[in-house]
Amino acid sequence: MDRTTARRRLALFALFFLPGVSIASWVTRTPDIRDQLGASTTQMGLVLFGVSAGSMLGILSSGRLVSRFGTRPVVTVGMLTTLSSMPVLGAGVGLTQFWLVTSGLFLFGLGMGGAEVAMNVEGADVERLTGRAVLPTMHGFFSLGTVVGAATGIGLTATRFPVTWHLILVGLLSLPVALLAIQRIPPGVGVSTGGPGDFSRTPVRRDKILWLIGVVVLAMALAEGAANDWLPLIMVDGHGLDAALGSVVYTAFSAAMTIGRFGGGWFLTRFGRPAVLGASAVIGGVGLLLVIAVDNAIVAGAAVFLWGVGAALGFPVALSAAADSGENPTARVSLVATAGYAAFLVGPPALGFLGEHYGLRNAMIVVLILLAVAAAVTPALRRRPAAEPVLSPR
Repeated sequence: MDRTTARRRLALFALFFLPGVSIASWVTRTPDIRDQLGASTTQMGLVLFGVSAGSMLGILSSGRLVSRFGTRPVVTVGMLTTLSSMPVLGAGVGLTQFWLVTSGLFLFGLGMGGAEVAMNVEGADVERLTGRAVLPTMHGFFSLGTVVGAATGIGLTATRFPVTWHLILVGLLSLPVALLAIQRIPPGVGVSTGGPGDFSRTPVRRDKILWLIGVVVLAMALAEGAANDWLPLIMVDGHGLDAALGSVVYTAFSAAMTIGRFGGGWFLTRFGRPAVLGASAVIGGVGLLLVIAVDNAIVAGAAVFLWGVGAALGFPVALSAAADSGENPTARVSLVATAGYAAFLVGPPALGFLGEHYGLRNAMIVVLILLAVAAAVTPALRRRPAAEPVLSPR
């Protein structure tokens, strides 16, 4: 690997790490934020709708923007929007303003959704240049960021550090790192050579394998997103833990995601994408089933590790498969990623509504059913018309 490509890969790792720190900083403080806002479970679901709506708007526009302008400007605007959302969130919590908190989450979702396709197109291009599995490691750095952010959040929760200043500092400290990393992204990557209409060409949207990949992404993204949105509250409200221990369990989930993503390359090389995706859905489903069904906080806390390992590879591996499934990888990644963000759009308010009426543990049955569907459809991915590239695990 030449030095330029190596620096580009490191830049992508940093650009995934920073949003991980940001989202975990929010998640680990959600019990405190809920109490400070005086919000019900349904109201928290509506607040979380902000990040989902922003994500969906960002993801729906990102593919076309990348196709026209390339990845670098889209990543730049997306990351700056993501990091600027943290001070807005902090101010909203400090002022006890639901609309401002929701606006901050909307900006976070808009920035991440906008940057997501661009960064994954970048990762797929680096995979092509190096012949190495880069996308799982990229998303592994996002998970590593969640571990760092969650551990910091736990410490600040235990010391009763103000939520407002916590979130503001995360945004301010992340900004210079993001600006330095963006400089390593080359211009012109992802630009379509067929004109604007090339992005939505009919053959891409009629690719049945691509739609099956979308189903898998929908389930796996919801499994990951449900934990990011609700896991601390599931452990607090559903299993009787205090806020600090609920954050510890979320940190264990993040650690499991990190281990799964950094260690997944060998399994991908050995068994291939369909087998890994199917096994991931099963493992995640078993962990989630234990969290739902077993009325024991210790068992549930341990099962969260299975939930995290199962959810780890689904999103990045499916995006990598989409990029390799045919021509126009920008459009393919965007279409599949849209399915994932549809889960983030519908998931928070729907799970919050169900949780208000039936309890958050029971609400997770919806996620469990979708994981079972994902496990059932993954064997069909073996019948892809194009040969799956052989990637080195490192």
